[in-house]
Amino acid sequence: MTSAGPQALVVTRATLDDWPVISGWAADEGWNPGLSDGPAFFAQDPGGFFIGRLGEEPVSAVSVVNYGADYAFLGCYLVRPDLRGRGLGLATWKAGLAHAGGRTIGLDGVVAQQDNYRRSGFVFAHRTVRYTGPAPAGGTAPGVRPAEKADLDAVTAYDSACCPADRPRFLEHWLTAPGHRVLVRGEGDRLTGYAVIRPAHDALRIGPLFADTAEDADALFSALSAEAAGREIAIDVPEPNSAAVALAERAGLTPSFETARMYTGPVRPFASERVYGVTTLELG
Repeated sequence: MTSAGPQALVVTRATLDDWPVISGWAADEGWNPGLSDGPAFFAQDPGGFFIGRLGEEPVSAVSVVNYGADYAFLGCYLVRPDLRGRGLGLATWKAGLAHAGGRTIGLDGVVAQQDNYRRSGFVFAHRTVRYTGPAPAGGTAPGVRPAEKADLDAVTAYDSACCPADRPRFLEHWLTAPGHRVLVRGEGDRLTGYAVIRPAHDALRIGPLFADTAEDADALFSALSAEAAGREIAIDVPEPNSAAVALAERAGLTPSFETARMYTGPVRPFASERVYGVTTLELG
């Protein structure tokens, strides 16, 4: 297998049984995948995950998850380190990309791959910076409470306003996954924000943190910090949202990782000013 190239690679759709391999590679890259991400990821598009094998051995992966008729998101683009530079990644990429059809594709690209993505037709939209550090002392704030089952429709509607596509199947699993803690803030029956914190390999990850105003975001973040109780946390912040950057800096978090949000075409308008923390770099 040491000399095997892309002609020997067989790319098939991945299943949840393959997820521990893919997430393990992601963890080795320092991407800090969540411990319960797999079922939520596959719920949105079970056919959107691909794995490449040489013989029986998994060596590469990519996800191209479709959201409705117009939008897809690419992530989990990985090749085993000892087999890089042989064209295995490109062969896997092409197999996955076909799944999107004519949809606009988004991704959060690591620095080392951004030139390759540009050559594939992806256009830079903005930087996203991962901020990490010990959770500051937090506390409760008026209007912040744990989400309940009855909040699902309201959270799904709020989420849709903050994203380039609707994702109800994903959210149904994301909001109820083991270890995921979901908080909402609102006035009466109207939500003004919601946030999730979840266990991951290296640090608790916050995502999404969506909020109408900086005050709403601060209140939700403070409550999440109380949940974290001083443990290491990580949040992926869109750089154009200066209020989100300021929130992370006030919390004493520091930049540790960056990506570029890129698209192959237009996406529907969404309330990007409400995005204080991206849900996940793997699925948008």
